[in-house]
Amino acid sequence: MSSLVLNLQFFQILSIIISMLAFGVAFWLYRWVEAQPSSNQRITEISKLIRNGANTFLTKEYKTLLRFCLVAAVVILIFLPSPIWRGNMIGNIIMAASYLFGTVFSAIAGKIGISIATIANVKAAEASTKGIKQSFMSGFRGGAVMGMAVVGSSLLGVTLVLLVTNNTTALLGFSFGASSMALFAKAGGGIFTKTADISADLVGKVELGIPEDDPRNPAVIADNVGDNVGDVAGMGADLFDSNVASMAAALVMAVSLDGVCKAAGQTANNAAMVFCYAAVGLLASMVGVMTARMKEGGDPTLALNTNTYVTTGLYGVLTAAATWTFGFSWRIWGASVIGLLVGVVIGLASDYFTDDKRPPVRAVAKACESGPAFTILSGISYGLMSTLPSMIGIGVSALAAYKLCYPMGGGSVEYAMFGISMAAVGMLSIVGMIISNDAYGPIVDNARGLVEMGDLGDKALEITDSLDSAGNTVKAVTKGFAIGAAGLTVIALLGAFMSEVNGAIDELNAASAGVIMDKITGFDVINPNVFFGLLIGAAIPALFSAMLMLGVDRNAQRMVSEIHRQFREIAGLKEGKEGVVPEYDKCIEIATDGAIKELVPAGLMTIIATLLVGFIGGVQSIGGFITGNIVSGLLFALFMSNSGGLWDNTKKYIEAGNNGGKNSPAHKAGVVGDTVGDPFKDTAGPSINTQITVVSLVASLSATIFLTFNLFG
Repeated sequence: MSSLVLNLQFFQILSIIISMLAFGVAFWLYRWVEAQPSSNQRITEISKLIRNGANTFLTKEYKTLLRFCLVAAVVILIFLPSPIWRGNMIGNIIMAASYLFGTVFSAIAGKIGISIATIANVKAAEASTKGIKQSFMSGFRGGAVMGMAVVGSSLLGVTLVLLVTNNTTALLGFSFGASSMALFAKAGGGIFTKTADISADLVGKVELGIPEDDPRNPAVIADNVGDNVGDVAGMGADLFDSNVASMAAALVMAVSLDGVCKAAGQTANNAAMVFCYAAVGLLASMVGVMTARMKEGGDPTLALNTNTYVTTGLYGVLTAAATWTFGFSWRIWGASVIGLLVGVVIGLASDYFTDDKRPPVRAVAKACESGPAFTILSGISYGLMSTLPSMIGIGVSALAAYKLCYPMGGGSVEYAMFGISMAAVGMLSIVGMIISNDAYGPIVDNARGLVEMGDLGDKALEITDSLDSAGNTVKAVTKGFAIGAAGLTVIALLGAFMSEVNGAIDELNAASAGVIMDKITGFDVINPNVFFGLLIGAAIPALFSAMLMLGVDRNAQRMVSEIHRQFREIAGLKEGKEGVVPEYDKCIEIATDGAIKELVPAGLMTIIATLLVGFIGGVQSIGGFITGNIVSGLLFALFMSNSGGLWDNTKKYIEAGNNGGKNSPAHKAGVVGDTVGDPFKDTAGPSINTQITVVSLVASLSATIFLTFNLFG
């Protein structure tokens, strides 16, 4: 057996061991959270409603997606990676099985998140009566359960697929399964959560002037359910997908490069390095999670960011030690570290534009005093400004990684693209900590609602408000991380697409006795086929976003009508008469049915558009399509994520007593801004990075078909 196989298998086994260790840490954290005291009967009853609502939605959503995934699996079985009638039946079966494997892993990620979040929210609420430290730890460790389980699952899934199939195209099938599931889960969860959030705010805060989580509001339970199905289950599936896609893109190129090196009699350890760095990243996240602390009276935002920085530093040190020990390339290590550092820069940029201690939020809060029109104008302006640092960061990291790795192999475009893929792996290396921080946000948001509905007192409400504000800021940072990583990942997937196309060209040339096709080395925008694809690809994120936000709009209008009906028809509800309870289940039902109805069309549109462009213009048009989709998608995603986070924290900054405080004209303008920002930051924005990943994977998997069946290619 060659040293190449030995090295690769060693790191694959190591990855499996570290994945299992992550599951062990997740189980310990789960038990720790579960063991925290919770004796308030009112909170227990409300949390049961939230848990039941979340599980009901998830069950209905997964049943709908099961039908879609089974149809997609049949299509893959027949057509991918090449039509089954051409004789490669085993390859098609492996591809379909890998796709289904990816969807199952992604679904499990969402279910794990819901299970812990609906326990941790109760524990964090109860702990807030004792102090901020214990409440913070309950929320953070609840999020960390998801962080460890999701990243452990992604590393385990990728390792098992490659170990069992020894086929990188099957790895793309696994990634496509994860991506398609994440696309629909994030879209559906985002539509649900923002339907309820917008409706509750518009009627409760703006019309009636009642508190955010007042139990009289019929939409308040649906709002808390939405935090779980959108921000926990949806974002967990999203980051699971991003992590899998980055590893898949890197491994496609790494295995190809290893094959070239082996044929030339050279040492090849690129695939081994991908597994090593991913495993080390998970290990660093485990250490970061287990050592995370916050002092009583401390700043939760500082604590969360400190955890991220500690994990980042630990990853850099451990990967440097691994690079020296195993003789990996220092250039590739440099590309990985560049990606990680740029991830931190993107996070800092998001923090600057969304933290209520920074000038942009305070400037928008001041603008709120002049009315909602100025709230919207200023928020959009700062949101647009916020895209520049992140876009520069993604561009610089891609350029630096490319230039750093190009000299390898005597000057190799393949190594340069591999360097970009490793920058994406580096950026997502600490995704275990990123998910922990991200899931913390909706957990403490729910805890804040439980405190208000359970009437646990002003001190507990003040503590959970502080935790919730930190969660909103850190959510913007984690979304920036996810979007930035998606940017680098899809650039790497563009390289993987070229590898798949050239591999297909080799096979077609070998089987052909006639015309020999040339391999592709890039995409020239002067080529009309490329330019055609570029324009269509750039338009897709705008259409995709519009479809999702219109879904929220239609659904929220139905729920607002239902809330009005209940306040009008249920005697004593508006006055808060004792024993009068709203029909919470009606609002949950509206949000669920509307989200299920709206989630499929937008996702299906992106897949169909990719196939149509490929069949019209061939692989050159698809290259342009992916490129346009990347640039436009990143811009839209960053703008919507940051502007939405800015508006949300502007509202909370005013509610803290600034610029007129609660129930002032500025507060009502801030609520309007937050209402616009909600579908920006929690529905469309974070779904776009999954959309561009799906487009790239569909293109790579369909490379052979686009080469052989097209009109103008």
